[in-house]
Amino acid sequence: MTPEHARIADSFARQTFMATLRADLLEVAPGRVRIAAPLLAECAQQHGAGHAGVTFALGDSAAGYAALSVMPEGREVMTVEMKINLLAPATGRRLVATGEVLRSGRRLVVVRASVVAERDGGPVTVAEMLGTMIPVDA
Repeated sequence: MTPEHARIADSFARQTFMATLRADLLEVAPGRVRIAAPLLAECAQQHGAGHAGVTFALGDSAAGYAALSVMPEGREVMTVEMKINLLAPATGRRLVATGEVLRSGRRLVVVRASVVAERDGGPVTVAEMLGTMIPVDA
């Protein structure tokens, strides 16, 4: 495990909301992080699909950790803004969010995230997100 992976895994383990969603950290690479969570009955909206808040939380966390993966030790990131386009209902076994850094500057980090639902017929993209993170002192 690389030092960056260990730092992100440690931070991820402290996120109680990700624990509530039973999310797992799947991949950490420079500028790229993948997180997955099962679609829980407790997190469904009134039509039975996963609530958009769960989709957003997974995408935001994946994008934030992707940004953190390019930050030096002693720095953290916080979301400044995040736009989400919901493309399909979040139905299936689990959601997988992939966050990526588009550009890392001194003051802002532009990120994107894609969230897919794993279904019997194959993965379906349920959301695309674009956002900005700001580096902060740890």
